[in-house]
Amino acid sequence: MKVGFNMLVCSSLVTREHLPELKIVKKAGADGVEIPVMEGKVSHYKELGGMLDGIGLGRTSAMAILDMAYDPLSDSKKVRQAAVDNMKLMIDRSEAVGAEVMCGALYQVIGHFSGKAPTEIEKKRAADMLRTVAGYAKSAGVKLGIEALNRFEAYVVTTQAASADLVKRVGRPNVGLHYDTFHANIEEKDPVGAIKKYGKIINHFHVSANDRGTPGQDHIDWKATFKALRGTGYEGWIVVEAFGDALPGLAAATKIWRKLFDSNEQLIRDSVSFVRKQWNAAK
Repeated sequence: MKVGFNMLVCSSLVTREHLPELKIVKKAGADGVEIPVMEGKVSHYKELGGMLDGIGLGRTSAMAILDMAYDPLSDSKKVRQAAVDNMKLMIDRSEAVGAEVMCGALYQVIGHFSGKAPTEIEKKRAADMLRTVAGYAKSAGVKLGIEALNRFEAYVVTTQAASADLVKRVGRPNVGLHYDTFHANIEEKDPVGAIKKYGKIINHFHVSANDRGTPGQDHIDWKATFKALRGTGYEGWIVVEAFGDALPGLAAATKIWRKLFDSNEQLIRDSVSFVRKQWNAAK
């Protein structure tokens, strides 16, 4: 198991100016960082990867489809091809930075809703797109983790069952289920049971408090969560994901309307330590 920290709490584009936070992550005892890959040149991520090598931090990456011009569910074949090209670009950035896994809502534009439940054709289109890019990702050495989002952010995949169904439809060994405790807390009738049920296909795991602040300072049953995850034989990344109010645009997108932690340093230090302790106690 490796502990990571998602850098979206600092920026949607990680640069050298975030070196202080990166060094704090390393000092806190994390194995790596999760890098957002929604913007920027591939060359930037190559340079960033070299900088992270120098610090001694491994990498995963996080993505999101933010523009209807890249909607994989579109009726337009041209737009669906643009979605494939956009996904390949994010895979290119992930490869350049040295990410082992690229995770997120790989199947739809975040925040877009049809007003109805997902249709069979929408599920098919999502699977077709992911099957198309899975081989590309494999050649880049990148696994893909399908994350179920809550109903206020997505509608195609909101439960682990729906995520598992999409994983099955795609049918590629480097495509798995990305479990996030924040979203599961909202959507799963039995969050811990879902870990046990789908543990064999989980290839990425987000530790995220129910208020998206510091894990452990919330009401999620962490003891049972870590015990269940460890019981599946999971050996991948466990990445802390939290969001703050420092970046107005990101705060608005993640619906953060109040201060959830004292500082990024406190968040990083406490959450990385928390994950280590919970994992060790779950033996």
